[in-house]
Amino acid sequence: MSFAASTITPALSPARAQALAASLDLRDLPADFYANPYPVYALLRQTEPVKRMPDGSYFLTRYADLVAVYRDAQGFSSDKKVEFTPKYGAGAPLLEHHTTSLVFNDPPLHTRVRKLIMGALTRRAIADMEPGLIELVDRLLDGIEARGGGDLIEDFASAIPVEIIGNLLGVPHADRGPLRDWSLAILGALEPRLTPEQEALGNRSVSEFVAYLRELVKHRRAHPGDPEHDVLTRLIQGESSGDQLSEVELLQNCVFILNAGHETTTNLIGNALVALQEWPQAKADLLSKMQHKVTDPQGLEALFTLAVDEFLRFESSNQLGNRRAVRACEIGGVALEEGALVTLCIGAANRDPAQFANPDQLDLARETNRHLAFGFGIHQCAGLSLARLEGRVAIGRFLQRFPDYRLTAAPQRGGRARFRGFLHAPFSVA
Repeated sequence: MSFAASTITPALSPARAQALAASLDLRDLPADFYANPYPVYALLRQTEPVKRMPDGSYFLTRYADLVAVYRDAQGFSSDKKVEFTPKYGAGAPLLEHHTTSLVFNDPPLHTRVRKLIMGALTRRAIADMEPGLIELVDRLLDGIEARGGGDLIEDFASAIPVEIIGNLLGVPHADRGPLRDWSLAILGALEPRLTPEQEALGNRSVSEFVAYLRELVKHRRAHPGDPEHDVLTRLIQGESSGDQLSEVELLQNCVFILNAGHETTTNLIGNALVALQEWPQAKADLLSKMQHKVTDPQGLEALFTLAVDEFLRFESSNQLGNRRAVRACEIGGVALEEGALVTLCIGAANRDPAQFANPDQLDLARETNRHLAFGFGIHQCAGLSLARLEGRVAIGRFLQRFPDYRLTAAPQRGGRARFRGFLHAPFSVA
């Protein structure tokens, strides 16, 4: 049985998009918005690109406005203590995590942690990961072939980053079972609206993960790894100048590394393979080009480098970012007061026709693709080169092995506004 791929992202009527845009509230989003938010984003870009939200924050949808905020790291803070303290409550594990991690901090903490992480993610270190990544991907593909299919997310997309980040932190294979569930729960707690059950699960996941890491750090202090490849050893040892992280900073940024490397890369791979089912001509063109470059490894790499960036632009794994205005300012002709909370809609900016030709079309040969899926400026994703490598190898080798794969049931979206991806996508290769 095959599934009608044309219905994966249902159309949204102009009237419905207009109604959703007028009443948009990130704390109360309907199912059809999660299924296809892009018509709403397009309407907001045209009519209300700096939209005042019901909670008093501002929602930005134009590419140029997002870049302006990203560039002004002194005027727009990434520190979330003001925003998250009332959300999670003083003393909550989620509060400690999300206000200590790299992504939700300003310099100097952000600078120290980023420098340490980047020291283990050099171009050479990432190139050294490729043979092991290929071996992992091929092993997963062997299992899929033996079963005749499976789930694109559970059996493939999510299994890759868990192993890669587990290797970076030196987490023993026997201990990796809970990692994905911890990550989903902790990142899920970033959604604008939380149920009591989601909040409790998020807090418990932070506590359990930190308790595990505390023992892992203790062991690594006694038995250090190679700091050129082992991120945990590098974070423990700090810089030769003696600039070291506190215990809380160390533990919470290890949690962040797993979360940042897992969810977004899972979504990249899953979104790409589902999108190819929705865009059969793009898939056919890609397969044709692959056949012509089958004896040209560099040509294949270039082909999938372009394709991965287009998948990232078209269905951005991370759809929303946040900043706080440090002082009164103006964005897109709208005055913002000091302390104003700003939501950066990456998913909308990456489909802005002022920046991208035919933005709602999946164009896997698109060049000069300056998308914002990895952010921009000092907070640009530290692991972007690793994510691109994982996407290129995973998607490329999957298509080489199973060019005729097909979905067998409707894929299930994650139901989140911030992170766009799927929880399940059953498929067949037989």
